[in-house]
Amino acid sequence: MSPTTSNRSAGPAHGHVTFLGAGPGDPGLLTLRAVEALSSADVLVAEPDVVDVIRAHARPGVTVIDTAAPGLTSADTSSTSVGAPVLRDAANLVMESARGGKRVVRAVSGDPGLDTYAAGEMLACAAGGVPFEVVPGIATAVGVPAYAGVPLRDAQGTDVRFVDARTAPDRCWTEAGASDGTVVVSATLETVAAAAGELVAAGRKPDTPMTVTVGGTTTRQRTWSATLGTVAQTLKQAKVLPSPEGGRPVIAVVGERSSAAQRDQLSWFESKPLFGWRVLVPRTKEQAASLSDQLRSYGAVPHEVPTIAVEPPRTPQQMERAVKGLVTGRYEWIAFTSVNAVKAVREKFEEYGLDARAFAGIKVAAVGEQTAQALVSFGVKPDLVPSGEQSAAGLLEDWPPYDPVFDPIDRVFLPRADIATETLVAGLIDLGWEVDDVTAYRTVRASPPPAETREAIKGGGFDAVLFTSSSTVRNLVGIAGKPHNVTVIACIGPATAKTAEEHGLRVDVMAPEPSVLTLAAALAEFGAGRRAAALEAGDVVTRPSERRPGSRRRRTTS
Repeated sequence: MSPTTSNRSAGPAHGHVTFLGAGPGDPGLLTLRAVEALSSADVLVAEPDVVDVIRAHARPGVTVIDTAAPGLTSADTSSTSVGAPVLRDAANLVMESARGGKRVVRAVSGDPGLDTYAAGEMLACAAGGVPFEVVPGIATAVGVPAYAGVPLRDAQGTDVRFVDARTAPDRCWTEAGASDGTVVVSATLETVAAAAGELVAAGRKPDTPMTVTVGGTTTRQRTWSATLGTVAQTLKQAKVLPSPEGGRPVIAVVGERSSAAQRDQLSWFESKPLFGWRVLVPRTKEQAASLSDQLRSYGAVPHEVPTIAVEPPRTPQQMERAVKGLVTGRYEWIAFTSVNAVKAVREKFEEYGLDARAFAGIKVAAVGEQTAQALVSFGVKPDLVPSGEQSAAGLLEDWPPYDPVFDPIDRVFLPRADIATETLVAGLIDLGWEVDDVTAYRTVRASPPPAETREAIKGGGFDAVLFTSSSTVRNLVGIAGKPHNVTVIACIGPATAKTAEEHGLRVDVMAPEPSVLTLAAALAEFGAGRRAAALEAGDVVTRPSERRPGSRRRRTTS
């Protein structure tokens, strides 16, 4: 009999607690086991800096408890650092939920084994008979240097010591100062210079190299190279100010292996072509999923703003007849040119109690990777996807002409938007096919985004905007205003670029082929070129938004 079974049979029903390490900040650093635990949790208990990392993997309806909610006291207020939020008594919160039969995830930044309070909370669970498990995470003191391009150990087996400047006793500084190995210091912007002074006082040379990283493993990351003796002046010259709340955490690495020259070669994260760029993607989250993922791989921070909304057709009878025709054998082909078309047909299928089996005997065509993937998710594998350009023209290049010998039916079902062009219809007719061109959905202009987003668009708060069609240009300008002239404008093709120029926008990037993923790659190439030019000129690498009037003052207070 397992301990869990024994506990539940011997007394009142208890839930289960998972102490989970959420890593240093990058959501991609969660382990597979952590994602699994989050997907089955009833309650999440976490500090505010962890909530956004784990929330995406939680199931709908999960209860999220922020341990820094105002008005609640700490389990140990004597150990709360000055300027930090007062923590709720997490142990009581965890026990209360678990005793109610809930599956609780207690998430901490970094690794639970290095968390100040986790061990005490585990002991509380053990004393209360609540079963628990531990899911390790990447420790902040290890993950941040890796993202900063600062190796902690070399082939000679460098000694590595970890010191928390906020709680370290004097003997830790003495031992670290006497060592000639690498020292990793967890501190804050307010205390990192004092920590450097402690190491010098304990015997380290003032010219010992040192790196300081803030916002580690996130797109807010920034690293400075200095020495123990110059770190205070380096941060002052960079005009790096503490946050108004105080206690802004940093990871400092001290030692010969953390020299600036070596970091320049190994800084893989901060040297990404679009690192830290805020990129406006005028599409819904569903449409922008793969595009946003690709932008993140280049170091960008995508911000989706839908410019169109999809609504059912005003007269649904035509769509209803066409879907029934699929079942009765009216069509030889059905062609999908968008994810929205797939969604519209799928909704009609579900309304009539149909599923993917209704496509049996019908050839299916799809334009674009996302459209094809939407069909696969529906259980339908497309028979035809353009081998070249992912567009109506590209589909026509590969579409076979009607042959009465091999094609028993000469009709094509084309579910589309109400504003779609006639290119595909005309091309299919030229190939000898009859086409039922059916309005499957209507596109209307979306509601304006929040005021903060509108101000960022007009005021230069975004570094780039990706326009994937002429309608996205017209609609974005219509609902939010014209992007600031410092914003890099990237367009998917000549027609979209022409529309942007007609609206007074300077087009900086155009995709070599009409694909959203190629467009993102073209923007990344542009960003890499800007970075290389700045480095060659000896300038500081900046984002486009940092060049707008007044941006420098705002940037240096962050």
